[in-house]
Amino acid sequence: MAELGSKGVTAGKIASNVQKKLTRAQEKVLQKLGKADETKDEQFEQCVQNFNKQLSEGTRLQKDLRTYLASVKAMHEASKKLTECLQEVYEPDWPGRDDTNKIAENNDLLWTDFHQKLVDQALLTMDTYLGQFPDIKSRIAKRGRKLVDYDSARHHFEALQTAKKKDETKIAKAEEELVKAQKVFEEMNVDLQEELPSLWNSRVGFYVNTFQSIAGLEENFHKEMSKLNQNLHDVLLGLDKQYSGNAFPVKAQPRKKTKLFARLRKKMSSDSTPAKANKSPSPPPDGSPITSPETKTVNHELEPSTLEAPGASIPKSPSQPAEAAHAGAEAAGSEAAAGDEASKTEADSGSSSLPAVVVETFPATVNGTVEGGASSERADMPPGFLFKVQAMHDYTATDSDELQLKAGDVVLVIPFENPEEQDEGWLMGVKESDWIQRKELDQCRGVFPENFTERVQ
Repeated sequence: MAELGSKGVTAGKIASNVQKKLTRAQEKVLQKLGKADETKDEQFEQCVQNFNKQLSEGTRLQKDLRTYLASVKAMHEASKKLTECLQEVYEPDWPGRDDTNKIAENNDLLWTDFHQKLVDQALLTMDTYLGQFPDIKSRIAKRGRKLVDYDSARHHFEALQTAKKKDETKIAKAEEELVKAQKVFEEMNVDLQEELPSLWNSRVGFYVNTFQSIAGLEENFHKEMSKLNQNLHDVLLGLDKQYSGNAFPVKAQPRKKTKLFARLRKKMSSDSTPAKANKSPSPPPDGSPITSPETKTVNHELEPSTLEAPGASIPKSPSQPAEAAHAGAEAAGSEAAAGDEASKTEADSGSSSLPAVVVETFPATVNGTVEGGASSERADMPPGFLFKVQAMHDYTATDSDELQLKAGDVVLVIPFENPEEQDEGWLMGVKESDWIQRKELDQCRGVFPENFTERVQ
């Protein structure tokens, strides 16, 4: 019988809960349709908005703090591997090996202590702070349900009072339910009205304490880490002094296109050879008169003087040396004039046997970046000046087209005449001192490794 009674009570509670849900749903529908008024508390609604905002900010802060701790742990692991690598490469006979081992051990302990203190003083405090929000959130939701119950009981009581046929028994029971619903709602409402503003105001102190703890821990950590780094620096400095003769030299990138100026001069001389050959053709073996080359014109007519045969001035008899000499001079002059006119006609007509050369200019590039332009050129700088660099190391030239640099030399960087001649990691320029003294770009310019310099302008 007890089990049946227990089952009966359970069934009764289920039925009661279902009835309450139906009543609340009906009341909400009536309120949304405007057929029933809703009890509102603007001050409490503002407290709820502040609560939701505070919960959102706290959740975000907790997430970011966990990400920060994960990053600290990752940095700890990376630092540990780096110090282990140093211990492996540090040979036993080198001075300061024991010191490096001790520094590595203290480095590991310092990272571990920093991470643990962050967890204790920041993350656990954050978890405790956010731990109070779920309970308050559920009480806010319950308070909203009790408010609906109160409105429903109030509307039911008012409906019975305004009915044409009044039933005093039902009215009394409805009034009793109204008083009971009002009491439950007000008890919860009063508690939340006190807790929510207090919780909202507590956020300032919590944020201050949390970030002060993080800042203080970081300050102490970096202070101790700075001491360890200084000790390691001193150990390595002692090692460097003992083995200073084996310092690692700074090297330039290997060049693929060496002897730049020599190749340019060779190319220029080879290009000029055919032109000279065309200007002074060898005389024909049979002694026939030299005629000007055939000229084809397009929409142009040659001057009549250029069509005259120069062979008419050749002397007819060896007994007239003066006249022959004079006539030969005139013939040579006529031939030269005819050659000039023919060349001019060929240039105008564009029908020469050699193809026309189109010269295209490309913007100067340094490591793939377009540098400078007409606006950057100044009167006191070489043509095409891009920027200034200062030599950080000495560089000994290994080719005739390279600059000899000393640490501190200032170089004016200029573009390559042919961008295809530029090797990666190399720049073209002229020393500022040479440019000021000579102003001769062709004799002073040269290439130099970029990694030996630092840009200053």
